[in-house]
Amino acid sequence: MLRFWSAVVLVPLALAVTWWGGLPAYLLVALVSAIVFAEWANIIGRSPRLLPSTPDVSIGVAFVALSAIVAGMQGLVTGLAVLVAGMVGVALISRSAWLAAGVAYSGLLGVCLAALRGEDAAGLASVVVLLVLVWATDSFAYFAGRTLGGPKLWPRVSPKKTWSGSIGGLVGGVVLAALAAWLFGVRIGPLLLLCLAVLSIVSQAGDLFESAIKRHFDKKDSGCIIPGHGGMMDRVDGLIFAAIGAALIGALNGDHHIGQGLLSW
Repeated sequence: MLRFWSAVVLVPLALAVTWWGGLPAYLLVALVSAIVFAEWANIIGRSPRLLPSTPDVSIGVAFVALSAIVAGMQGLVTGLAVLVAGMVGVALISRSAWLAAGVAYSGLLGVCLAALRGEDAAGLASVVVLLVLVWATDSFAYFAGRTLGGPKLWPRVSPKKTWSGSIGGLVGGVVLAALAAWLFGVRIGPLLLLCLAVLSIVSQAGDLFESAIKRHFDKKDSGCIIPGHGGMMDRVDGLIFAAIGAALIGALNGDHHIGQGLLSW
């Protein structure tokens, strides 16, 4: 029940800020990205608590947050440049490849989401469709896996995930994301459906990646910041990979705005 009420509060909040756009949206993704980095530092043993406690972690948090804001206001390339600077700085100070990797992992979430959102209607549509895709993939995978069961997807990393859940998540995610895109007036063609399917698979890969990281460092949850859900990483692991994939797809097809490029196939 606690998990349900947390979702009731957080999902409308995320959608409302996404709809509002501008600086509030960039600040939200900056905050989420910074929390993810702090949790990453905790998982790998560089910080004993969520609040930054060492200079290298503090610098990482600052650059991760700043890169998201810059990406929203100045574009993807500029945001990536700030993020790379943060990675180099953290690597030099901490001498930890794991901590520098955490800057990339968490920072790319904020940079890609902020750049996708931008300031126009196409950016709004792209982020809402992406959020629907990831949430629907996760939800349908959970219910299909519990209902149908069957062979495990990758038991060594995530013992509860099944192939039936993965396929159910893929189908449900694509259908609901396509419906969301259609409601925004987007033409639904085979190439767009293919892109949505790829992003659904990528989001599931993001979930498995986080599970592998936690298993490697013998951690059950990334944190406890969200009641009933665990840590922030546990909620956005699939979104991180999907946002990176969406930004790449949008950049390949968008002359000026990657959000428009994502949905224009």
